[in-house]
This record gives sequence, C-alpha cells and structure tokens, in this order.
Amino acid sequence: MIRAIGGSLLLALLALCATAQAATLRVDRGGDLAAAVAAAQAGDVIEIARGKYRVNLLIDKPLTLRGIDRPTLSGGNRGDTIRVTSPDVVIEGLIVRDSGDSLKEQNAGIYLYPGAHRAVVRHCDLTYNLFGLWIEKADDVLIEHNLITGKREYASPQRGNGIQLYNTQRARIFNNNISFVRDALYVDVSHNAVFRGNRLHHSRYGTHYMNSYHNLWEDNDTYYNRGGLALMEVRNQVVRGNRAWGNSDHGIMLRTLYDSEISDNIVAGNTRGFFIYDVEYIKLNGNLVIDNMVGVHLSAGSTRNEVEGNDFISNHEQVRYVGARDEVWGANSGNHWSNYLGWDRDGNGQGDVPYEANDIVDRLTFRHPGVKMLLASPAVQALRLVGRQFPILRAPSVVDPHPRMRPGHEDWSEWRGKRFPGQ
Repeated sequence: MIRAIGGSLLLALLALCATAQAATLRVDRGGDLAAAVAAAQAGDVIEIARGKYRVNLLIDKPLTLRGIDRPTLSGGNRGDTIRVTSPDVVIEGLIVRDSGDSLKEQNAGIYLYPGAHRAVVRHCDLTYNLFGLWIEKADDVLIEHNLITGKREYASPQRGNGIQLYNTQRARIFNNNISFVRDALYVDVSHNAVFRGNRLHHSRYGTHYMNSYHNLWEDNDTYYNRGGLALMEVRNQVVRGNRAWGNSDHGIMLRTLYDSEISDNIVAGNTRGFFIYDVEYIKLNGNLVIDNMVGVHLSAGSTRNEVEGNDFISNHEQVRYVGARDEVWGANSGNHWSNYLGWDRDGNGQGDVPYEANDIVDRLTFRHPGVKMLLASPAVQALRLVGRQFPILRAPSVVDPHPRMRPGHEDWSEWRGKRFPGQ
C-alpha cells in the first residue's frame, strides 16, 4: 500500500504524523527544566510555571517555551542563560536574566546561534544580562514586545548590546523597549530587516548600523542616549517617521551613506540634530529639526543630495557647514528656516531672496566661540553686512534659493525643550 502512494503524499502523511505526536509538557515550580527540554520531542510545547529556575539552557530542537505567569530563568552569572542552536524555536512570556559577563564569549540572555532560523522571542523581560539578545547567522527571526535592560552599574564599554544582529537576513525587530546597555540595537552585515516601534534610551547609541543594506527603520524613539541613530558605511536605507530627541551628542548620524531616504523624522533637543559626513545621493525630506544646539553639521563632501520640505526651527546654529563651495538645498520647493529675514512680496509662500546658512560671522564663531557674546554688537552686525556686500569676504554656505515662509509641521512647538537632562 505504501508503495502505491506518491512520494510527496508520503512526506505529507509523515509530517502529519509528526504533528499529531507533538505534546504540551508542563514544568512546575522546582522542576528540572533542562531535563524537560532534553526529553521533549521536536515540535513540543513546554509550559513553565511561575517560579525561579537556575539553568543554562540548550535548545537544540524545534520547541516552544511558554512562560505561565512570567517565570524567571537565571543563568547564575555565567555563560548564556538560553542558547538556541535549532531553527523554529519560540520563546515567550519569560524573565531571562543573569548571563555571564565575558565580552570575549559574548554571554547573552538569549543567544541565537548560526542556523537558529525563524526563531521568535516575544513578551519576555531580558534583564541583567551582558547582551540581551545575540543573533548570529540566524535568518527570518521575529523579536517583539520585549523589555531589555543591561548590567547598568557597569561602565558603558564593559556592557554588551541590547540586541545584536550579525550576518542575518530579514530580521523583524518590533516594539521592544531597550535601555542601560552599550548600544540598544547593534546591526552589522545584516540586510533586508525591519525595525519598527522600538524605544531605545539611556545607552551609548540608540542604534548602531554598519555595513548593512536594504533596511527599514520606522516609528522608533531614540532618546537620552549619547547618540540616537547612527548609520555608518551603509546604503539603501529607509529611515522615516522616527523621533530622535534629547541625545547628548547627535540625534541622527549619517556617515558614508548612499542611495537612502531620510524622511518625516523629528530631531529635537540634541547637541547636533543631524551629523552628515560623506553622504551622497540621498533624499532628506520632510524632517523637523528643532531646538538643537546645531541643527545640521555638514561636512566631508556631502553633496548631490535632495533636501526638500524640511523645517529648521530655533536651532542655536541652523547649519554648521564645512566645505569649499556653496551647497544648494531646496532647489525645487525649499525648506523652512526660522531665522530667515527675507520677504515674500508675491505671496507665493516662498522667500524672494535666498537663505544662506553661514556667513563670515558664523565662520568666525565656529573657530572662536567667545565671539557669540558680541553677536548683538554694532561691530559684529557691521561685519555681517560687509560680508554680504563684498563677495571676496563671503564664506561658502548652504544656500536655499526658495525658502519656505511657513513650517510644514504645525505641531513644531510641542518639541521644544526636549533636552538631555542637565543641559
């Protein structure tokens, strides 16, 4: 009879039998969780009752670990608390804590080893681990709705990262709250990922991208870090609808970035709103840059970019530009600059004279910050006027030929005063 069944049908029947044999096992308080995992069959569900379990767990087969009333798994401050080497593992509803603290061994609360494809980690608390989640060569993972905190009494260089991705494809990182780690999200050589709805705060960088392409970064908050979002040595990124505020250095760093879209973000109350270095062929559109010490720090030949429809409001310095020639922004529809002093006689919503971000006085204050004390003096105002009248004294600048008279963000005032504590 079996010989008469087609090969594909036989495989389907065998898979059905395997599914039918899957079981739900329960580990009660005080039970041996490691023994239960070792005895389970592929596809089983292990339900873990509320309690504290001292374990360094190896999951080497497809299983679901499901916490009932949030049990705690403690690694005893050594090794990985949970190590996953199998594909198709689901971990949910657990408190996972107390990994080791060896940066050399990359100890983690949950370490997804190469080949742990399609892993799911959701609704877990990962606390007092060196690395919260280390994901290495594991594709199509889903990490969502987790609370991740590090060993907060450690100095920043001694901590691990909240979630670290290395050499992965198609990761989905959704709605996680990550703090008190080195970098909340560290992404290296990982492509086609989606990062959405995460809260990243009180760390060195909210997120740190390197050598990763075709990723989407959307609707995330990065705040009270040293740096918010750092994209370095990357291309083909979409960064839209995020909020980077109250970071002690930059809100969004774009360094050696190409062929990307940076749109509709709010960058508020940082020391530098945007830090743009060696960036070409990007679209920087529709962003609100407000109440930063420097709105945009632009240097290193960052050119051939489309910069339209942004609002630059109440930054102490709108643009700090380092370049040998003028850089034109807003060539098509213009940007809004809150310190624009021109006029709009024809009422078309655009200024009649171009906006220049930096003049000779701005350059002087870059080199000698003490000059700012004299900005309102007649001598400095006369110097600014002379610089405009005599082009030989004019400094290269960001020039917007069609500045907008009104901001596009009607709620801009809500983002004032979002500074780093103590600033």
